[in-house]
Amino acid sequence: MAVTAKMIKDLREKTGAGMSDCKNVLVEANGDFERAQELLREKGLAKAEQKSGRSASEGLACIKIAENKKSGAIVEINCETDFVAKNEKFVNYVNDVTEHALNSEASSLEDFLSMKWKNGNSSVKDELMQQIAVIGENLVIRRFKKIKSDGCLISYIHGGGKIGVLLSLSCEYDEKINEVGKNVCMQIAAMSPKFISRDAVDKNFIEKEKSILMQQALNEGKNKEIAEKMVNGRLNKEFKEICLLDQVYVKDNDLSIEKYLNKMSNELGKDIKVLDFVRFSVGEEIEDKK
Repeated sequence: MAVTAKMIKDLREKTGAGMSDCKNVLVEANGDFERAQELLREKGLAKAEQKSGRSASEGLACIKIAENKKSGAIVEINCETDFVAKNEKFVNYVNDVTEHALNSEASSLEDFLSMKWKNGNSSVKDELMQQIAVIGENLVIRRFKKIKSDGCLISYIHGGGKIGVLLSLSCEYDEKINEVGKNVCMQIAAMSPKFISRDAVDKNFIEKEKSILMQQALNEGKNKEIAEKMVNGRLNKEFKEICLLDQVYVKDNDLSIEKYLNKMSNELGKDIKVLDFVRFSVGEEIEDKK
């Protein structure tokens, strides 16, 4: 069968592959459109395997929340360049993956990658490799987290997808609660707390910090009694940095986050508590080998 310009155009629109690649596989497949798609995928996946070892520290964080505000998913997908991170195809793919994560029952990244993709014909990992072939850069689904809430979920995306925060509050959703939640999300995005409160801090972590701080004080020549007071002071200071409720509220330095939530609870007549949160910052802790 003769290969026409329309066939090449249709295959390009369907797959995103280059014009010359589309023409070559159509010729090889004798004009069989389905076989041409298979050939593109076979050739593309081979190239994708070569790209998969390259460093990917750019990308996007994306969040999807169910309509009832009770379940949500946050996903980080990495690419090699900021240019691709802003590419419409990549943005659409990230949104599709996050929606798929929200609707999945996967409890780990490994489980999620092995799940069927939404077309039912391939896995999430297979689709990832296909996207690598089409977009032309290494892509990595780095991590995802799902949260279920007895109250409601609220999200915040900062910097066009550079930071994502998913927050669970104890009360039912409404516009006022959404506003409070957004303020807390922005705090988390800006100040990167590690725990909700002091009660959530691992006891072993506290004992280790006390030991380190005590040795620092003793090394400074302080006696044990003064050293213990210094340790408590320094530990309190550290709690104000790593515990969300202890942090100074960035929008009102006269309040801590705990005091802000108490204030809004009184104003709205609702008990507003933070139940859980997840913060993804794109590329954090990734060694950029470029």
